[in-house]
Amino acid sequence: MYQFQSRIRYSEMDSSGRLSLPGLLDYFQDCSVFHSEELGLGMEYLKERELIWAMTFWQIVIKRYPDHCESVKIGTAPYDFKGFIGYRNFWMWDENDGEIAVANSIWSLIHMGDGKPVKITPEMQEKYVLSPKAEMDYANRKIIFEGEGRPETKMTVMQHHLDTNLHVNNGQYVRIAMDYLPEGYPIGQLRAEYKKQAVLGTEMYPVIFETEDKTGVSLQDEAGTAYCNVEFIRM
Repeated sequence: MYQFQSRIRYSEMDSSGRLSLPGLLDYFQDCSVFHSEELGLGMEYLKERELIWAMTFWQIVIKRYPDHCESVKIGTAPYDFKGFIGYRNFWMWDENDGEIAVANSIWSLIHMGDGKPVKITPEMQEKYVLSPKAEMDYANRKIIFEGEGRPETKMTVMQHHLDTNLHVNNGQYVRIAMDYLPEGYPIGQLRAEYKKQAVLGTEMYPVIFETEDKTGVSLQDEAGTAYCNVEFIRM
């Protein structure tokens, strides 16, 4: 397992004075990047081989949101590889090793030239040491919304939504979806299913699905095909 320590910064908080959900997601994403860089499997390694790791699924379970300036520890470990698919867990703990959040993620290794999946390389197989799966209630990676959704005004992908692959970053989809939640919505679990890439100038049409205990946001193209489906479950 790879780990690093941090303190919750003011820039990572929401209006409650605690770490925001996008801030937590960013910690997890950064942790996986740090891990890969330390192993020599980071951005330059992937760029030389014209490869990217594309996120296909997030499940994050939050027990609480840490306070401003609180000391935390973030960890990650892959637990399985199947062909071109990688499975990775994440954790955040407090300074007493109390679990703050735990996550499951699924990634696909993609060739940048033709967009086709590629089997993991021998170096990846060797250096990514597998760990036992985290103890959590693993949810289905397929997100299906019931009933008729409520369409919202379309939004356009801007430069700040993009990452180094010039696609909308996985965390940005969550940020966009959160804009359609009621104020003060207490998020206890996030699921996000990434279905196709959006780029600069893409127009996305949000459709909202609401029940008593959860809210779903489907970010779609004009024809109704989803770029990303996001589900928020109340804490």
